[in-house]
Amino acid sequence: MKELVILSAMLMAAFPATAQDDPEVDCENPVTQMEMTYCAEQDFAEADEQLNAQYKVTRQAMKDWDGDAMDGLGSAADALLASQRAWLAFRDAQCAFYGYQARGGTVEPMLIYGCQAELTRQRTQQLKEQTDLMGGN
Repeated sequence: MKELVILSAMLMAAFPATAQDDPEVDCENPVTQMEMTYCAEQDFAEADEQLNAQYKVTRQAMKDWDGDAMDGLGSAADALLASQRAWLAFRDAQCAFYGYQARGGTVEPMLIYGCQAELTRQRTQQLKEQTDLMGGN
């Protein structure tokens, strides 16, 4: 066992980890499954950035709304937080379920990322609509 630990340490020292740049992939025309999965992941990351930006706007709007609301009616900001937490759990569970159609295959991660991107864009739109309804920006 001790020899295995020493061998592992020697191998790690011989092959230092290097920072890898993002692969050069044309997401307008991905060819391999790895490229398609990479592009789906990038699409989800972009959708997630947009969601986070909209969430900040919506949260501030709900805090402003709370400042104008009568006492004892609850907090829109707290309701938003509870809703967002529940939605995140739903999104992740739903997309894991969606991925089961290709369970264990190389397509599964692409399906999950695609599902996450789609549901995330829908949620961003829901938050924007709620912000607009309640007098936010």
